Amino acid sequence: MARKVITAEGACVVGPYSHAVRAGKLLYLSGQTPLDPSTGQVLEGDVRAQTGQCFQNLFAVLKAAGLTPDQVVKVNVFLTDMNDFDAMNEVYAAHFAQPFPARTTIGVAALPLGARIEIELIARRD
Repeated sequence: MARKVITAEGACVVGPYSHAVRAGKLLYLSGQTPLDPSTGQVLEGDVRAQTGQCFQNLFAVLKAAGLTPDQVVKVNVFLTDMNDFDAMNEVYAAHFAQPFPARTTIGVAALPLGARIEIELIARRD
């Protein structure tokens, strides 16, 4: 099966990967760090601000694919400090409606460009 690549304005790429790849009814979104698309730099600020920027970037990719956050079925969150979990969770909850997508949150040693958080999604076309 050939990969159908989705590229979105308002989301950055800092390596050899696609914003998203469609496989049948599923859309796999690459992890997004809190890069400000206007500067290409990691957004300064706490994990709340960085989480919000990750979602702005991810939702730009969803929009480019003709999908919405309501079609997200799985989320993976990577945090460099698990003490940021509650703050991330507050921002996360504001970006999805119930029933929430399935989610995994993983503590990692480091992320690209010194980001505190990275988020990836899987969405399904209805």
